[in-house]
Amino acid sequence: MEKEQVSSGNIIDFKVVRRLLGFVKPYKGRFYAVVVLTVVLGVLTPLRPFLIQQTLDNDVAVGNYRGMVNMMLIVFALLLVHSVFQYIHTYLSGRIGQYVIRDIRIKLYEHLVNLRLKFFDKTPIGRLVTRTISDVETLADVFSEGLAAMTGDLLQIVFILAFMFYTDWRLALVSLSTIPLMLLATYIFKEKIKVAFNDVRNAVANLNTFVQEHITGMNIVQIFGSEKKEFEKFKEINKEHLDSNLRSVLYYSVYFPVAEIIAAMGIGLLMWYGAKGVLHTEQTGITIGSLTAFIMYIQMFFRPIRMIADRYNTLQMGIVSSSRIINLLDSKEHNVESGSAMAKTLRGAVEFDHVWFAYNDNNYVLKDINFSIKPGETIAFVGATGAGKSSIINLLNRFYDINRGSIKIDGLDIHEYDLTSLRRNIGVVLQDVFLFSDTIRNNISLGNKDVTDEMIMRAADLVGATKFIDRLPGKLDYNVMERGATLSVGQRQLLSFIRAMVNDPKILVLDEATSSVDTETEEMIQDAIGKMMSHRTSIVIAHRLSTIQKADKIIVLDHGEVKEEGRHENLLERQGYYAQLHKMQYKEVV
Repeated sequence: MEKEQVSSGNIIDFKVVRRLLGFVKPYKGRFYAVVVLTVVLGVLTPLRPFLIQQTLDNDVAVGNYRGMVNMMLIVFALLLVHSVFQYIHTYLSGRIGQYVIRDIRIKLYEHLVNLRLKFFDKTPIGRLVTRTISDVETLADVFSEGLAAMTGDLLQIVFILAFMFYTDWRLALVSLSTIPLMLLATYIFKEKIKVAFNDVRNAVANLNTFVQEHITGMNIVQIFGSEKKEFEKFKEINKEHLDSNLRSVLYYSVYFPVAEIIAAMGIGLLMWYGAKGVLHTEQTGITIGSLTAFIMYIQMFFRPIRMIADRYNTLQMGIVSSSRIINLLDSKEHNVESGSAMAKTLRGAVEFDHVWFAYNDNNYVLKDINFSIKPGETIAFVGATGAGKSSIINLLNRFYDINRGSIKIDGLDIHEYDLTSLRRNIGVVLQDVFLFSDTIRNNISLGNKDVTDEMIMRAADLVGATKFIDRLPGKLDYNVMERGATLSVGQRQLLSFIRAMVNDPKILVLDEATSSVDTETEEMIQDAIGKMMSHRTSIVIAHRLSTIQKADKIIVLDHGEVKEEGRHENLLERQGYYAQLHKMQYKEVV
């Protein structure tokens, strides 16, 4: 499995920050309130030691009991106001963060569902899950603990320094003498933890990718007896995740004790110098109040410095996650552009005009394909595996876009149609039926509220599935579980028929729709297919040539090229590709 590597980049990526702030615009009133509260809290925090100093020097020292009580009431009121503002600040910043990640996740998912299938061919699903869930969740911390909190810490440091130098510049310099050591320790911690957190994010993405792929493909793992081998791979990836987290734990366990020691050294120097000053107050001007205030200042000062290092990495992780999300949102090359023409009154004429298509660069899987289908006609495609049959369906539905040529429906290029309208007029039944863990009703309507129960049952009656649905507990409310695990292959196929027919499409596409069902079910479905094809343009892909003998035209594909086309009898008479395929399929009879 290819491992994801993402550079952490610089802490301040202004392009990323601007994009993030764009998501804050709907909540700018609350955001400005957070900014104002951040400034107010930065001032209120160092105000308490200043007031305590005034109390000790002006009231306690002279025995002014009333003044002391009044000042204590002011300090208590200040604490109360600070607590209320802190609550509002924390609540608002957290609320903004949650709303923003909700909006980003919605925008991200909306973007994902409108990407071409080519994008999903190249991108592991587990990685997309990481983008949509884990990376977006990280952004909540950026707003609640990152930008706002880090700004508040910086403002608090500035105001504490201002109060310290205003009170006594000598005590301020002594208190700050250990700052270079603290800054050095913080810088080393910041650099180490940045790498560790980046490794953690990569490990999470790799874990998600591995687990998603192997749970989805568990039947293959067990069929080939690869449980132990795949388990060893998982243990290796999980160990990388563990090692990355343990490195971050180590850095935290070293940094915070070191920071405490440095802070204690600063307080020790302050006590040594300040105590001597208090003993000679007349000469130094240092009072017991100013010394007490400075002890509080220095504790307040070192706390935000320690927190900034931690919040730096929260912000760093947020920037990394934001970059990944923005890169995904900016993947315009994979976007499917929609036209404006509404496909409400289609007749069903289809034309492929000199169509060339490649999934990867110039490795063409379809080469100069030309054919036309009249409204109501049935055309069948046959050929060996990899001949390009399914690619034609993918192009008609605009799951992929062609490299050259044009595809028209009723004489209008398919790019001119509204994409949703176009696809609702093309009913597709695939060989591999995918059902969601949901009710039969929702698996058929796929959330389209215009699809009523009457429409569903009408389509069910057409394909002969009414009795099967009526026997289920809850009928249309029956939960089919993930991938339709509680239904048989034939039942799942019948549901896919209903899903294709519920919108009464003008064009019907059957991609080997009966190859996975038993003979008895196939006989029942063949009768339904006849009804479904009536008065509709039908495109059939089938390995069983017996199912397409009545088609108006059969096109034989080989390595992406049209080798033959005509009716069943005419193609047999030519003794070419089709006749050879027919002979191979019925050789035991011949």
